[in-house]
Amino acid sequence: MNKMILLIALPLLAAFLIPVVARFSATVSRLLGPAVLAFVLVFVALQWSVVGRDSFAIFIGGFLPPVGIVFYVDHFSLMFSAIIAAMLLVVWPWGQYTPVRQQSLYMLLAASSFGLVLSSDLFNLYVFYELLAVATYGLVANQSHKAAPAAALRYLFVSCAGSVMLLIGIAIIYTITGTLNIAHLATMIGKLHGLAGLSAFILIAVGAGVKAEMFPVNSWVPEVYGTSSKSLSALLAGLISKLAVVLILRVSLMLFQVDVALDLLLIVGILGVLSGEMVAWRAKDVTRMLSFSSIAQLGLIFVALSLSGTIGLWLAVGLMLHHLLVKGGLFLLADSMHGSFSTLKGLARKSPILGAVFLIFIFSLLGIPPFPGFWIKLMLVINLAQQGDVLYQLAIGVVLFATVIEASYLFKLVRIIYQKGDENIIEPHQTSTSGMNLLYAKFFALIVVVSMPFVSPISDRLKDMSRQSVNVENYIETIMDQPKSGGQS
Repeated sequence: MNKMILLIALPLLAAFLIPVVARFSATVSRLLGPAVLAFVLVFVALQWSVVGRDSFAIFIGGFLPPVGIVFYVDHFSLMFSAIIAAMLLVVWPWGQYTPVRQQSLYMLLAASSFGLVLSSDLFNLYVFYELLAVATYGLVANQSHKAAPAAALRYLFVSCAGSVMLLIGIAIIYTITGTLNIAHLATMIGKLHGLAGLSAFILIAVGAGVKAEMFPVNSWVPEVYGTSSKSLSALLAGLISKLAVVLILRVSLMLFQVDVALDLLLIVGILGVLSGEMVAWRAKDVTRMLSFSSIAQLGLIFVALSLSGTIGLWLAVGLMLHHLLVKGGLFLLADSMHGSFSTLKGLARKSPILGAVFLIFIFSLLGIPPFPGFWIKLMLVINLAQQGDVLYQLAIGVVLFATVIEASYLFKLVRIIYQKGDENIIEPHQTSTSGMNLLYAKFFALIVVVSMPFVSPISDRLKDMSRQSVNVENYIETIMDQPKSGGQS
């Protein structure tokens, strides 16, 4: 099982090797990153059967918890590892003239992402979160748009403020308990549910919420998305934001399943849904519309997380997977446009397949039956209705109202795509990168369509995985109850 460390070690090694190899062979250097990611996909698939219904822990260097570094492996960490590798393959810069530093940054992002989903102590979560931040800053600043450096600088300032809040929250927890191992902390949660502990959770949630596009610390979103390539925007919206949610999710599920913490997630979720949809409704270009729509979708995920235990995790992960496919696909499609409504006019008449792909994503995003988005939204509303708190009843109204607003601007997009356009309309770019993006967008749409008959078994499987992941007793036993001679290292 100690081979799991390869998920972090290989991308880190590749990040340093790519510039060296590029001096001798540009072709080999361009293929090194994808080869590592493909290996990770195969490796994770093999590990899936090993995990079975049991999780396991890896102790780095042979030091046992709570002192040593611990990686916790279950089906969710493996699933997110596979998603990370697959998403990075989708957005990998295949172009012949892609800067070597950009390829290295993608590998650094991969290593930090794998570390983030595997880590089981707050210190290493913070370290990998910061490595992820460094890679993201570099990718945003490395865009060709003239405003990209300014957008990256704003992203840097906001993220630094979030990182400071995250670090202070972790420091408060260490001051209270004397440990940062999450399983060890779970044995003393009574100490964390006082004013100081809850303040620490708020700092951690808001600090990580910067990258999770949480309201109100998401002011960077439209500027960064507007200056980034749409493939990078797909990565930010589809993956990076979800990794920040995973950090919040890990801390919340294991340590802070109390009313105050859950109410905080619900309130920021409601505000995120409302603010995101209202601004998206007024958007004057496609990129801005999609970026604020992403804020609203992340708000829905926080609303789901406010439901405690298995149900909250099940719904949150379902929403994350759906948003990754649908919004990631829309950003990849937008890569072939110029980011304005005028360039979309009549698109479906010139390319019926692209028009159909747009419709699939839009209908699923809206929650129109029988698309997967309908069932996940329905389950969310049903479970919100089963809560007695007035805040949850308010959340139902917000979700339904937001769906109406969302329908108004997305159907405007559909009307533009299908109306008769200028014969001289600019055709979608056919560069190698945009051609690959269109291919991947079609593949995402195919996944959405093919999954429709299998929503129930997929949902049941996610619920089983959620039940395993929220089992705090099993989590503590797997990590803490190890023989004195050492666990897996």
